[in-house]
Amino acid sequence: MHRVVISATGLYTAPHTISNEELVAAYNSYARLFNETNANRIAAGEVVSCAESSVDFIEKASGITRRYVMDKAGVLDPLRMRPKFEPRGNEELSLQAEMAIAAGGEALAAAGRTGSDVDAVICAASNMQRPYPAMAVEIQRALGISQGYGFDMNVACSSATFALELAVNAVRCETAQRVLVVNPEICSAHLAWQDRDCHFIFGDVCTAIVVERLDTARSTNAWEVLGSKLATSFSNNIRNNAGFLSRCEDRDPTDRDQLFVQEGRKVFKEVCPMAAAHITTHLAGLGLRPPDVRRFWLHQANLAMNQLIGRRLLGRDATADEAPVILDEFANTASAGSIIAFHRHSADLMSGDVGVICSFGAGYSIGSLVVGKR
Repeated sequence: MHRVVISATGLYTAPHTISNEELVAAYNSYARLFNETNANRIAAGEVVSCAESSVDFIEKASGITRRYVMDKAGVLDPLRMRPKFEPRGNEELSLQAEMAIAAGGEALAAAGRTGSDVDAVICAASNMQRPYPAMAVEIQRALGISQGYGFDMNVACSSATFALELAVNAVRCETAQRVLVVNPEICSAHLAWQDRDCHFIFGDVCTAIVVERLDTARSTNAWEVLGSKLATSFSNNIRNNAGFLSRCEDRDPTDRDQLFVQEGRKVFKEVCPMAAAHITTHLAGLGLRPPDVRRFWLHQANLAMNQLIGRRLLGRDATADEAPVILDEFANTASAGSIIAFHRHSADLMSGDVGVICSFGAGYSIGSLVVGKR
């Protein structure tokens, strides 16, 4: 069994920024228009009126101040309230592939590698642009990875950490020398921007991670993977029912259940203790305790969730240095969130420091990696 490292990461940031102020102005215009159009049905009790949103509400509920998106105009149009993307021909590069190439190229350069050094690509994200051919295979070709294989996978917000375990095990067992994991998240496309309770949650981004053998890594900022742990437990509290059977069920693609929906309070109460217990158990299996961890790179869904997990792990509030937050800038970026935190806040640590990358979300699913700075 080979020792394995995360040798480099990459980040693609979507081109447009939406502030809370801009988002609230667009949403409130939509809400007023909806209420005016449906005034009679609202008065008759047939339709519930739309309550207006506010910057204070968003920041108190989530800790988010802005988000990056692939399209801004469509989201902020009160008559549309969703991104607008132009169709691309089959011979053109797909949108998710374009994002992954940018992030993947940055990660490979940081690792001192090119596409010819990679023999496996895993594209892991909460939604895929198409069912087939796999996005990973398109990305593989575009990056000049002429050998090996690629495949897509989806475990919602835990997709990146689940993919990392597969990558680590492939390198350990010599089924791959070097694996590129990419996480192109276009979360703006499955968000109900007309729903006050969640219209502020998501942003778009792509992260990339190079996983390879310790004895061949060239990076000066490598992290050895000391262990990985995955867990799932079924729950309907976070769900998206859109799929290839929807057209056969004569579903309206604009139906609420064809987009992201969650029972936020239930998720908060159930997932936080699960995540804290998962991390504690994982560390214990490696002879470690939470106080031994120099930094926690947690899933970036909600500030209050991360604060509660930190308190459960450490018995006190975690500092921003111990558990850095990036969701204020990026919002929830599904599986990419913990990887952004790691990408932005890992280079300053010292040799021998231990950290935990952990993501959690729909499923419920939880994935964690304990890593040590080389």
